Amino acid sequence: MTFKRPYSAGLAAFAVGLLAATSAFAEATVNKGDNAWMMTSTVLVLLMTIPGLALFYGGLVRSKNMLSVLAQVFYTVCIVTIIWVLYGYSLAFTGGSDFIGGFSKAFLKIAPEGKTILDAQVATFTADVNITELIYICFQMTFAAITPALIVGAFAERMKFAAVALFVPLWVTLIYLPIAHMVWYWAGPDAISAALKAVETAADGAAKTAATAAFETAKTAFADDAGWIFKKGALDFAGGTVVHINAGIAGLVGAILIGKRTGYGKDLMAPHSLTMTMIGASLLWVGWFGFNAGSNLEASGGAALAMTNSFVATAAAALAWMFAEWIIKGHPSLLGALSGAVAGLVAVTPAAGFAGPMGAIVLGLVVGVVCLFFCTVIKNALGYDDALDVFGVHCVGGIVGALGTGILVNPALGGTGVMDYTIGKIAEYDLVAQMTSQFWGVATTLVWSGIGSAILFKVVDVIVGLRATVEVEREGLDITEHTERAYNM
Repeated sequence: MTFKRPYSAGLAAFAVGLLAATSAFAEATVNKGDNAWMMTSTVLVLLMTIPGLALFYGGLVRSKNMLSVLAQVFYTVCIVTIIWVLYGYSLAFTGGSDFIGGFSKAFLKIAPEGKTILDAQVATFTADVNITELIYICFQMTFAAITPALIVGAFAERMKFAAVALFVPLWVTLIYLPIAHMVWYWAGPDAISAALKAVETAADGAAKTAATAAFETAKTAFADDAGWIFKKGALDFAGGTVVHINAGIAGLVGAILIGKRTGYGKDLMAPHSLTMTMIGASLLWVGWFGFNAGSNLEASGGAALAMTNSFVATAAAALAWMFAEWIIKGHPSLLGALSGAVAGLVAVTPAAGFAGPMGAIVLGLVVGVVCLFFCTVIKNALGYDDALDVFGVHCVGGIVGALGTGILVNPALGGTGVMDYTIGKIAEYDLVAQMTSQFWGVATTLVWSGIGSAILFKVVDVIVGLRATVEVEREGLDITEHTERAYNM
């Protein structure tokens, strides 16, 4: 079976990596334009979380809990940033095993032999074209930060800040880092591309035989040096599994284990400021261009495709949710349009660099209706209190996007196809094989994060307790947990 590597396996596959061999620096070049684009993308992803996600979530809760949500999101960004540079990056993006990396780059020990940290480079998806590793580290850091921040929306308005403070670092370490490694880690194209080029340019005879033998050795090493899900051939351009399914299923588990908000189903729990939510959703959309287009790692056509898809899929999903709600309930709502837009962004995340624009529109139309169904019919039928619909939008939307990617990558449908670096061209598309790979990615993430998160919630409950008391909950977490109010008037 031919070993396939995604051409632009995105964000995570981020190759980055992880080719820090000294020889690579002799040939690879760093394009200042790529560096500039990646620094811009990194800041855009931070914008998604603070203030984007914080305001989006904050506007959806009652005014007495506004600051608690802001504090939880802001804390998450800060603690994950420190974890990432201490050991998170190393465990996610170095070799070690199929399931987790090692500590070779812990404390950012990335300086090449005889050089400084400024000289460290990582691979992109083009052979011999690198970016500065510090930029890649910061870029990946923002992904690691937003993922657990998404989870807090599921149990908003009733989880103690101390529980969040303990849960987030545990979850990032034991759930996020292994999933990121399994889905995104690979060694990059340089070694295999160089070996293939040597075979193609070698003269006949002994030189050809030696080059071919070296290529077979490189191909074996290339196949071995990757995360487990990546080896399965699963495509995830910018985090459908690693970010959205991962966070979404953890949020559902948390919402169920923590229980419903006091008064849920009886008291009015309407969003206190859809204006804030509108601002937050708009910032999310803007920042998501860094999330998706930045995952190409280069300022090239792949980034342009991801940018285009992030426009059209989002718009299509917002319209689909809004019109479906209009038909069902008799009126369109701003919250429905905003929720649909986020669902579209979630679904297109894994497909952004693989689907064609028309395929992305179809994906958006489908996910808008599917997520509306899960956030209303399914949620009401099962009776769980996922406060801000983290599961219904992020997990369900991520699953739709991950599976849709396996279909829409087909060149016959306008997709890019999958690059096979061992032959140096786009591989023949196989629907069954690719969908099987996508199911591996989805199922593994659901099981790992679902079971692992349940264990962590139980551990945190034993140590500090998960839930605020009824009295604290009724008073509001802002004044009781933080002795502050969002509004003093």
